[in-house]
Amino acid sequence: MVSIQSKWRYLFMFLGIQLVVMALLSREGYQKRVSYFIRIFRKPDTTGLSSRNHTAAGSAGGDVYANLSHISKTHSHGDDMPYCPKTSPFIGGPIHVSFPSRLTLEEVQRKNPLVVRGGRYRPPDCDARHKTAIIIPHRHREHHLKFLLYYLHPFLQRQQLQYGIYVIHQAGNYTFNRAKLMNVGFREAMKEEDWDCLFFHDVDLIPEDDRNTYICDSNPKHAAIAMDKFGYKLPYKMYFGGVSALTPLHYLKMNGFPNNYWGWGGEDDDIGVRVSLAGMYITRPSLKVGRYKMIKHKLDKGNDVNPKRFNMLAKTRQTWKLDGMNTAEYETISRQYLPLYTNITVNIGTEDGLHPSPPTTPAKAAGKSAGKILDPAKPPAKPNEGHSEK
Repeated sequence: MVSIQSKWRYLFMFLGIQLVVMALLSREGYQKRVSYFIRIFRKPDTTGLSSRNHTAAGSAGGDVYANLSHISKTHSHGDDMPYCPKTSPFIGGPIHVSFPSRLTLEEVQRKNPLVVRGGRYRPPDCDARHKTAIIIPHRHREHHLKFLLYYLHPFLQRQQLQYGIYVIHQAGNYTFNRAKLMNVGFREAMKEEDWDCLFFHDVDLIPEDDRNTYICDSNPKHAAIAMDKFGYKLPYKMYFGGVSALTPLHYLKMNGFPNNYWGWGGEDDDIGVRVSLAGMYITRPSLKVGRYKMIKHKLDKGNDVNPKRFNMLAKTRQTWKLDGMNTAEYETISRQYLPLYTNITVNIGTEDGLHPSPPTTPAKAAGKSAGKILDPAKPPAKPNEGHSEK
């Protein structure tokens, strides 16, 4: 009788323990389900700053314009304006990037009321610690430029930078030369302002995290370490393409950029080698922060793959002091101070020089052309330099 009662007692104890465990598991699952649905239906809190935005943004990213409402709409005056904090309170972390088909430059302008003529901005209520110029080599990419400006302006404002955006437009239809346009951009930007940092920025790359600060390091910085087209990984160690940053001193030490890379490819690697030859090294943000989304597109007309790039790269050690900022020739055709950027259109010539001679035909060689003597060695008239400013 005693043994039977003991068995029943143990059985009830076992059943009781099972019920308690099931109740606890059920409660935990219930809480998870409730919290899951709360997260779905709760509106994101865009009023919080700093650390709260890291949580709100999450892995999917937040609205790049979310924190701009906290910035004063009027500029303070006087010499006693305080410096901006070392870490901006408006930085929010990951940014959601998409490309709405109906976006217009007028909408971008409306959403950035503190940006002034020429694409300039400075924080309204504190003195910026950094002055950054953005240099964008460009030709026939207005659709991409529109998206870059949409994201880049609020991205930089959230970092409390004083900045200016320069679009360097290559005139004519000759093969595109990205690196030479960047040389032009450096020179033209430094004419206007004593910038302490210059970011050289491809027009089709959109930053996805504003913790990737657009300020210079003690050595040349490669900011676009993790692009979506490379699976958000660095393709190879010396890669220096997409978005990079130099101080004026860095630029001078490496003799700027090469001028002889016409077409796609090679100039990024040449620049990376120059960094090393000048006694510097490349710094980078983390893979988590230095993320960029590329606007998908086909290879541009007039920017075919450069078949000479590998032979030219092999000679960089011999050529970097002879070809760069010290040999960059160009003519400024126009300078336009537009609402969202400064557009500088330039003639950078061809592989044969700034004013190549026209090909000589037998008729011209004989000096015969419709009863008119021609001089084939005479270059075409130069456009006015910087006289069509608007």
